[in-house]
Amino acid sequence: MTDLILRSPAFANGDEIPDRYGYDAANVNPPLEIDGVPDETESFVLIMDDPDAMEPAGKIWEHWICWNIPSGTESIPEDWNPAESASLAVEGANDFDEVGYGGPAPPDREHTYRCGLYALDTTLDVAAEASKDEVTHAMHGHVVAHAELTGTYAPR
Repeated sequence: MTDLILRSPAFANGDEIPDRYGYDAANVNPPLEIDGVPDETESFVLIMDDPDAMEPAGKIWEHWICWNIPSGTESIPEDWNPAESASLAVEGANDFDEVGYGGPAPPDREHTYRCGLYALDTTLDVAAEASKDEVTHAMHGHVVAHAELTGTYAPR
């Protein structure tokens, strides 16, 4: 069995996220690649957050949440819009009060951003534009594998 892997051709794990993916720049998601998918996977959940926002914002800042990504997905293109593709994936609200991707926008210093990919043995029955809490609650007991990609971004 292989481990679930999430990577990006735009930056290596732990490296700096290119400017264009920032909230105040092009604000498009970076391309992502998925490998090592467990056989029992029915769908994926993707969550991008900023744990370093705890001090300036008082919470972990949610930048992107997407669920019901089909298990056969091997890549997510830059500037992906699941509503315009044949995907059944659904994007939720981020902490910018927007639906979809909201890029890095640290207010104070360089932050490390986490992009977590969760392989589930089911699809989720949660409302469109659900919050991270609602999605993670629905995921409970269904995660068969997890992968994480991190990147840093500093104020521009």
